[in-house]
Amino acid sequence: MDLQNEKCVMVIDENLPLGIIANTAAIMGITLGKQMPEVVGVDVYDKTGNGHLGIIEFPVPILKSNAEVIKSIRERLYESAFSDLTVVDFSDLAQGCKSYDEFKEKMKDVSETELNYIGIAICGSKKKVNKLTGSMALLR
Repeated sequence: MDLQNEKCVMVIDENLPLGIIANTAAIMGITLGKQMPEVVGVDVYDKTGNGHLGIIEFPVPILKSNAEVIKSIRERLYESAFSDLTVVDFSDLAQGCKSYDEFKEKMKDVSETELNYIGIAICGSKKKVNKLTGSMALLR
């Protein structure tokens, strides 16, 4: 990943309870790590020789928005102009499931237009990511 021209952000619904916000960021982060293992750095060792697993090599700002804006961004990400971006979405349907099997089964019966997104992670061209999220504020 060319860090000069690439960017990764998460956009999360700021109206959610803090625990759901944290869970959303964690789940999307794990999926990003699976999709982009090359961005996870090597393990490091402290002065005493204790090992610490590698973490992502660049910042991932978490931006705030609301469900409507996240939905509109997700819809735009289906356009061919954004097809080269890595996208992880997280919906209220996924958040409400007790198991992955339950999630898979429920998704079979839901169209994309029915999904309510609570978070989305986007990685790729800085220009494209900024076009979608450049005016958004940090979630604090």
